[in-house]
Amino acid sequence: MKLLRLGAPGAERPAVLTDDGRTRDLTGMTDDIDGPFLASGGVERVRAALRAGTLPVLDTTGLRVGPPVARPGKVVCIGLNYRDHAEETGAPVPERPVVFMKDPGTVVGPYDTVLVPRGSEKTDWEVELAVVIGRRARYLDGPADAAGVVAGFAVSNDVSERAFQLELSPQWDLGKSCETFNPLGPWLVTADEVPDPQALGLRLSVNGVARQDGTTKNMVFPVAHIVWYLSQYMVLEPGDVINTGTPAGVALGLPGTPYLRAGDTVELGIDGLGSQRQTFRDA
Repeated sequence: MKLLRLGAPGAERPAVLTDDGRTRDLTGMTDDIDGPFLASGGVERVRAALRAGTLPVLDTTGLRVGPPVARPGKVVCIGLNYRDHAEETGAPVPERPVVFMKDPGTVVGPYDTVLVPRGSEKTDWEVELAVVIGRRARYLDGPADAAGVVAGFAVSNDVSERAFQLELSPQWDLGKSCETFNPLGPWLVTADEVPDPQALGLRLSVNGVARQDGTTKNMVFPVAHIVWYLSQYMVLEPGDVINTGTPAGVALGLPGTPYLRAGDTVELGIDGLGSQRQTFRDA
């Protein structure tokens, strides 16, 4: 299934996109697509309602597409998780996952405007596979247990301000947590539709110029390892989002470092998970 949220910011309504291309309204089943919905078997209830044919069709005309999960409790990110990206930035390939946090308030819709922060000279793009947690996870026994706690996957743009990230603080949070810096969606694709998260192509272009073209098979640490690893150090709650890293092709590693400016348009997508498009403007 493809779960989504439609409507103005803060007033999105839950829905599901079916195989026939129709959008079905979920407001009779849940107030939102969030942690409590996922934790209480919401995905299974929606699947049963689809089989029963009880969900009304939703007219989506003019409705904004919001992030497919209501504000997560936390957004956990994995840095330098593709060998080619580590190489282009001059960093060593990590021996353990590089973990940092991103303000959950950065999460916006896949087509929303993204703001270039005041004082920014180095705003950058990063197409990433996002993992959405569906069940509470603490001290998983091993990577094989990870699949049981994953609700699904989504496209994420881990927008970054490199000067804030790398020059102003020994930690990365300042350059990762600026307003609107995590477009997510358009859908939460349930895990059953993604049999192998390590076999997905990722791509991103800026103003029509291809910049990133990678595959999740080149992750240093695969999804299952990441989820297991994080559960050893923090409790993953339903609705939490994990950004799993980006392949080569970011502005930081390109000749001339063509960082983003107001008026630029970024388009990105992942096989089977949909696509995004954002236009940038000054904050």
